[in-house]
Amino acid sequence: MNTVTAFPSSSLRVVALAGSPTPGSRSTALLHAALEQLRPVTDSAHLIELRALPPAALLAADVGDDTIALALDRLQGADVVLIATPIYQAAYSGLLKVFLDLLPQRGLRGKAVLPLATGGSTAHLLALDYALRPVLAALGGVHVLDPVFAADGQFLTQPSGRRVPDADVQQRLRRALEPLMSLRPAPRLAVASAPDEPTLRAFAA
Repeated sequence: MNTVTAFPSSSLRVVALAGSPTPGSRSTALLHAALEQLRPVTDSAHLIELRALPPAALLAADVGDDTIALALDRLQGADVVLIATPIYQAAYSGLLKVFLDLLPQRGLRGKAVLPLATGGSTAHLLALDYALRPVLAALGGVHVLDPVFAADGQFLTQPSGRRVPDADVQQRLRRALEPLMSLRPAPRLAVASAPDEPTLRAFAA
């Protein structure tokens, strides 16, 4: 049973969906960068790594599975949803599609949604508009922020091995998130510990 650490919600509640099947992916690094930028306006943020959800329950659309149900519950309670995916064959990942298929009709209604994607080159950029945006709109995501795409070459590798987006991508993230940054200040909280390879991980603001 994976541990989920929750924080009192006095500001924006954020859920981040990591749609890559690969650990340590660039799209997940982009997601982390967006979460970092949202720290001043949130005290409740949860990263859901879709690759860590029970595969049999996910493929069977078993919303009664405890872990799947918890992920869907977190998503339902969010004010802001960040969705990150690698682009494969001009489309978002199959892992992300399987999870989005579990959402109820209008499951993103009333939420601000930020699509994030990575790919080998900017030739994949339009996949956000032509593949992912229509799905988000069908789910009721009418408050879709300007998407951010980063090519593989726009990531720097730190000595620790951690990938981070370069300055240009960070600036585009700031512009995309600007509508959220003036909403509500949040108190600074200590970082919560998380288990290895969790399905849901909490980030303190």
